[in-house]
Amino acid sequence: MARPLVAIVGRPNVGKSTFFNKMAGSRISIVENTPGVTRDRVYADCEWQNYKFTMIDTGGIDPDSDDPLLKQMRRQAEIAIETCDVILFFVDGKEGVTADDETVADLIRRSGKPTLLVVNKVDNVGQMANIYDFYQLGMGDPIGVSSINLLNFGDLLEEICKHFPEPDEEDDEEEVVKIAVVGKPNVGKSSLVNRLLGEDRVMVSDIAGTTRDAIDTHFTDNGEEFVLIDTAGIRRKRAIAYQSLERFSVVRSFAAIDRANVVLLVIDATQGVTEQDTKIAGYIDEQGKAAVIVINKWDAVAKETGTLESFTKEIRKDLQFMDYAPVIFLSALTGQRVNRLIDKVREVQAQTTRRITTGLLNDVLADAQNAMQPPSMSGRRLRIYYATQASVAPPTFVLFVNDEKLMHFSYERYLQNAFRKAFGFDGTPIRFILREKVKD
Repeated sequence: MARPLVAIVGRPNVGKSTFFNKMAGSRISIVENTPGVTRDRVYADCEWQNYKFTMIDTGGIDPDSDDPLLKQMRRQAEIAIETCDVILFFVDGKEGVTADDETVADLIRRSGKPTLLVVNKVDNVGQMANIYDFYQLGMGDPIGVSSINLLNFGDLLEEICKHFPEPDEEDDEEEVVKIAVVGKPNVGKSSLVNRLLGEDRVMVSDIAGTTRDAIDTHFTDNGEEFVLIDTAGIRRKRAIAYQSLERFSVVRSFAAIDRANVVLLVIDATQGVTEQDTKIAGYIDEQGKAAVIVINKWDAVAKETGTLESFTKEIRKDLQFMDYAPVIFLSALTGQRVNRLIDKVREVQAQTTRRITTGLLNDVLADAQNAMQPPSMSGRRLRIYYATQASVAPPTFVLFVNDEKLMHFSYERYLQNAFRKAFGFDGTPIRFILREKVKD
């Protein structure tokens, strides 16, 4: 059973993101005293007294602004209202009722969705009288809360859960594959996400830094559920040194890589592999993540015989440490080859979680050593007694040796290639752990 969706909606700076972060138990939404900070819908799974639900934070609705980003933020909030089961209409108890509150109330009222009027910034019991002015909005009984002090959270949660079906104790959420979409700004990540989902799930703009939040979206492909994580564009450190807001977004983008099962590294075909692309790829490899290199905007590249092969060769040269990752050329704008992407994700996920029996593993290891003798140093030759697989994602193998100092990087690389030739492991790095065998 799908989790109920609860959308937090209101004008800017009424404390929506602060409340969301308290509920989520971590700093998931960006909190900064600047209108327009939360631009996209941000999701977090929450649980209270056996009720499981998903909370959606939205950008503040500024009804009268002609700014294109603020207009898109309003559309994002409208989508959240359309898709949710319960709306939390946030207002500011210190400022009182404003004209923008009236406009947002009209927007919510037209949706016909169950709505709770939440008067935020009621920081102590003595300020509860401030909530009564909000009856004029005609949105039912106001509930006074303090996102800073957690005041009245329990009462609010009780009211929220009244709109949910009774929890199903046997409803255990299966592990789903999490896909992080990463890359530097303006390579088409949000356009790719929207194309995959078939809706305007994420704001799309040619203004650098449009997507600031890492956004989780559940979707189903051929009956299989996935979680798609769209992230802010990752810039060079010096480009964001004095922009705390974007710097926090970059941290979240790397955190998205950390918690993903498969990472889609999106590269602009019109620019090729840049220094920043290489750094992002390096982080993906260091974290041991399965990956697919996505060359977007392929429709914008002038082609002749051998263009694709030549481009692939350049990618392999620039990202040689990531030569295990498959490369797919597509266009999020036209949809060219996008339908192949999720199948490729399935393939690399299967490879990164693959287990090899110890017997088969050691047969391949023996053949590799026979074909090329291990290195020696100062008259001592490396001896690899046997191997066993310790874990998956990434596939990690323990090699029991006589002296780990005798293992040369080039021979370790040779063994990795031997394992890939025998077992595949397309799309995933391989890790070796060396252990010296204790002599009896």
